[in-house]
Amino acid sequence: MDLILIIVLVILFAFIAFTVIHSYNSLVKLRNRVKNSYSQIEVQLKRRNDLIPNLVETVKGYADHEKTVFEDVTKARSNVINASNIQETCDADSQLTSALKSLFAVAENYPELKANSNFQQLQSELTETEDKISYSRQFYNDVVLKYNNACEQFPTNVFAGIFRFKPAEFFEASESEREVPEVEF
Repeated sequence: MDLILIIVLVILFAFIAFTVIHSYNSLVKLRNRVKNSYSQIEVQLKRRNDLIPNLVETVKGYADHEKTVFEDVTKARSNVINASNIQETCDADSQLTSALKSLFAVAENYPELKANSNFQQLQSELTETEDKISYSRQFYNDVVLKYNNACEQFPTNVFAGIFRFKPAEFFEASESEREVPEVEF
């Protein structure tokens, strides 16, 4: 009888040890995927930030008197670069998107600028980068959802609590981005 009890206890201990190790490793893997996917957003934001000075300089040559637009773009770009957490990045990114919209609105008033191949190339690259940023945000939020689910579902929630795994923040649109745009014909 003692031998059977020992065997059962060893099997039970092995099962518990396997569950703990597997759960912990799964949580670590998901947490690292969250960090990696956020880094991918930062890569795309940096790419956009690197393109912006070229775009601003191109537009400046045509629209010298639109100084506030350039200042807004420069300030918003600086805020994105200096953001230290997800919420600051979301807010700064929203400001920059708004400032870029203003910059492109200014460009609409200058037909020779719109025809400039340098401007067209920069605009095309920015559009492509915006698409990549959007995809990166979506991917990040998908990974955060998987990670947060793992932190909240049984049995991994037990180990998440023991090993102090905290839920991750979603990348959310700002209030201004949630507003329905007006379309006029």
